[in-house]
Amino acid sequence: MATLFYNNGKKLLINGGIDLDTDTIKVSLHSSSYTPDIDAHDFFDDLTNEVSTSGSYTAGIAGGITLANKAVTADNTNNVGKFDADDAVVTTFTGTARWAVLRKDTGVAGTSALIVAIDLTSVSTTAGTLTITWSSSGIINLA
Repeated sequence: MATLFYNNGKKLLINGGIDLDTDTIKVSLHSSSYTPDIDAHDFFDDLTNEVSTSGSYTAGIAGGITLANKAVTADNTNNVGKFDADDAVVTTFTGTARWAVLRKDTGVAGTSALIVAIDLTSVSTTAGTLTITWSSSGIINLA
């Protein structure tokens, strides 16, 4: 999975505006028609082409998938900092998603900061379970 960091998200991670293990972090799903712009897209209200509400997935600022069991750790063996959480699961979902976009959720589209866009290379299901299985090295891995 290719991961694109939004520049505003980088800034907020560095200056403490985003705390990955204590803030509410949500994932929104977007179609292949969405093109991430790491320079211009700062907040949830900049996103386009979110997939429609289906099954346990609700589109919009009130929706998305809330990450559970988040953890930020240091891996001294591989010399990396890692952010990880449980895999994201949507049940009875019908649709196709290309991008998973992580945000710090404030409940307001204009202040919910974008962190990363992850290229899922299009995953589809019809009335099934859509699971985003994060890499064993973490959702975000900083070397």
